[in-house]
Amino acid sequence: MNRYNSNRRVQVDDSQLPQNDDDEAAEEENDKTRLSTSGSNVSDDQEPFMGVKVRRKASRHRDVKGDYIDVPSHPNIMKVLQKQGDKQVLFADKVLKFTGSGKMKRRVLLITDFAVYVFDPETDALKRRIILAAVERLCLSELSDNFLAIIIPTEYDLLIASTLKTEIVNAIVEATKSASNFELDVAFANSFEYNAASDLVKEVQFEEVEGGVRTRIVRK
Repeated sequence: MNRYNSNRRVQVDDSQLPQNDDDEAAEEENDKTRLSTSGSNVSDDQEPFMGVKVRRKASRHRDVKGDYIDVPSHPNIMKVLQKQGDKQVLFADKVLKFTGSGKMKRRVLLITDFAVYVFDPETDALKRRIILAAVERLCLSELSDNFLAIIIPTEYDLLIASTLKTEIVNAIVEATKSASNFELDVAFANSFEYNAASDLVKEVQFEEVEGGVRTRIVRK
């Protein structure tokens, strides 16, 4: 059941939000943006997020910690949460976030009982806030990669990469169900589209190769 119409060309209402990460979407892009797990555009510190190697089975049974950054030790983040009235932090960790122009940026993804937040890890500045009620579905591949798309019909979507993808999905699904009794759709496919900006559609393509998964992001 969809809670919103499928019109994807809705302008983001950011009058009450800080400047978001996707100003780069206005920049000129190549016809295709290709991101390969073995490509030179992936730095050493980003590679663990990108699913270069198939995850070991043991990693699927790791202890669930939830808060991996010690949120109470970040006064700026705490101030934002208190102002918004969020009561419980379900997940917080550093992820890779993909901008509209295809750049990768390190961000803190934080999930509460009411919203999904994106913070700058260096300054703890709020970059984006998405209420859980606005999330329509989550998109993942069927392979052992680290990509996850959060689909928000009233805005533009959020594409991230994290080694804790399963924990992020569980946190968003459970929080949504607890808050509204709504069963959030989790879609699995080896290619899916997402709105990188309000008027820019991209497709994420996954291919299983020897030793891991190759991922490409192309403009539609």
